[in-house]
Formats: sequence, C-alpha cells, structure tokens
Amino acid sequence: MNIDLLRELCATPGAPGHEDPIRRVAARELEAVCDDVQVDPVGNLIARKAPTGKGRSRPKLMLCAHLDEISFMVQHIEDTGFLRVIPLGGFDPKTLTAQRVTVHGRQDLLGVFGGKAIHLMSDEEKKKPLKIEDYFIDVGLPADRVKELVRVGDVVTRQGEITPMGDLVTGKSLDNRAGLYVMIEAMKALGKHNCEVFAVGAAQEEVGCRGARVATARVRPDIGLAIDITLANDGPGVPPYQRVSAIGAGAAIKVFDGGVIVPTSVIDHLTKVADKRGIPHQLEVLPRGGTDTRELQLSGDGALAGCVSIPTRYVHQSVETLDPADLDACVALTAAFCETAHTLVK
Repeated sequence: MNIDLLRELCATPGAPGHEDPIRRVAARELEAVCDDVQVDPVGNLIARKAPTGKGRSRPKLMLCAHLDEISFMVQHIEDTGFLRVIPLGGFDPKTLTAQRVTVHGRQDLLGVFGGKAIHLMSDEEKKKPLKIEDYFIDVGLPADRVKELVRVGDVVTRQGEITPMGDLVTGKSLDNRAGLYVMIEAMKALGKHNCEVFAVGAAQEEVGCRGARVATARVRPDIGLAIDITLANDGPGVPPYQRVSAIGAGAAIKVFDGGVIVPTSVIDHLTKVADKRGIPHQLEVLPRGGTDTRELQLSGDGALAGCVSIPTRYVHQSVETLDPADLDACVALTAAFCETAHTLVK
C-alpha cells in the first residue's frame, strides 16, 4: 500500500460541491497514466484511457469513486462568533463531540465542536439523543473577526490523519478516499485491456450521488464499476448475519445495497477473476445505504454495473479503519476487472 498517497488523499479537503482541492490531487495522479483528463461543470473528474487490445469488442467501462467527504456548511454566525452548521452527508451526531475541524472561510481556521457542558445538563437532557442543533463551532476569535473571515455557506471539514494501528490503518475520510486510492492505483496497474476505460472521480456523492448521475450521462458506459467503502460490522456483540463484511477477508464484491441489485453476470465475473488471480474476496449484502453503483446501472439505456467495496470499520466517524491487505486486494480486482470486462458485452 502506498501509505503516503492514502495520507495525502485523506488529508486533502473536499466537501460536497467544494471538491477542488482533492480533485487536483486525483488529477495529478491520473494524468500520468491516462490519455486525457477533463473536469465537467458539476466538478466530476473524468480521465480516459484508450483500449490497448486488438479485440473487436471495445465497450465503454466507467470506474467511479467519489471525491467528496462528509462535511458541514455554515448556516448561521451567532452574535458571539460561534458558528451553527448543517451536515453535508450522513452524520451520527454523537460522534461530533470534541471534534477538531477546519472552517474553510476567507482563510482556513481551526475550530472545535462545542456544546452544553455535561455538568449543566439535567438528567432528562443526558438521556436524550444528541442532535446537530446541540452543537456549535468555536474558532477562538472575536465575533467581528469571525464575521470578516467566515460567511454563511462556507464549508467545514474534519481534521485527522491516517495512522497505522497494529496491522490496520485508521483515520478520517477513508469514505471515500480509500475508493479514490483504489481507482488511482488500479489505473496505474492496468495491463492490456479492450475496454475504453473512464476513471471518474465523482462529485457530491454524500448528498445524493449527484456527480455520478451527470458523469454517467456524459460517458454513457456499457459497463460500470463503482469503488467505495462498505460496513465491516465485525466487532463484539454483532451477529454474523449483520456484519456485512469483515476486515482482512479481502475485497468485497457487492451483491445488493439500498440502491442497486447487481446483475449475477457481474458478480460471477468478479468472483471468477478473483479466484483465477488468487485475489482474496468476499460477498457483500448491505441492507441500507447506497453508492454510485445505482447511477452506473441506470446510465443511458442501462449498463452492467457492479461495485468493489473496501471493508471499513466505524464508518462516518473520524476513526474509520481498514486493512491495507484489503485495499491491495481491491486494487488488484479493479485492475483485473478492467482487463477482462469486455467479455461481459456480447
């Protein structure tokens, strides 16, 4: 695993609709191995690599890994200088306590999530689930200075770096910088292929898969492969049937999520390729939640679409955790799929 690249991807901000910084990093990596790289009006990065094989079947294959990370937007600036925010993406409010963030105003400002001190909470308040409205952001500046540097609509991203933890790595925004990493490294590793491959860094996935919808309309792929994280609920107290995936068991081949039923032909192809090349893998059924796979499947007149998922613990928290071996397996399986996917289209 290229830990330096993964660290850079996770550290680089990219809130939904504000993906410019992370898009520049991804473009730098893909320009070295692709024939052309473009940015569409929505902010999608679309990198194309022409077929190298001599076969007659040269379908369009679109890889899709979203650029954005779950973030916040400034909704209101209090007279005292504290910031009120709304979420950009799905947050569990209890995970925000004591979080450090970056407020991307006229200049970047360090901030912390604050709330009512537990010492002052009534017994009833302590029992109630936390809501985003219970929090504010403190940037440590006087109100007049805050209002000079921050305005309504500015975005806020979380702070944290990727750190080794035993055999694993942990940090913020592995959703979906891990998927972006897999797509970039797979394009670098790609051998001979009969497909015209489009590697798309999609914008605004966390707020409704908006970028992928536009990108698929532009590319109109015959075959699609999303790359995203999935839940690894493999900790204590979770019944086996609720684990979705397991850390260390290899690349997760999606069968189902809340937005897509993957065609059997795609599942079988990914499984066969993984078996043939000795790539560790597992099957994934995600009862709720979705990915850009749905948009790939509904592209144009419809496309054969699947997803390679990276098993990840503590999703949408600042300590998301994965196994580098699973990441390597996802890179290998994605590259192998690109090299063989032309056989799916008759």
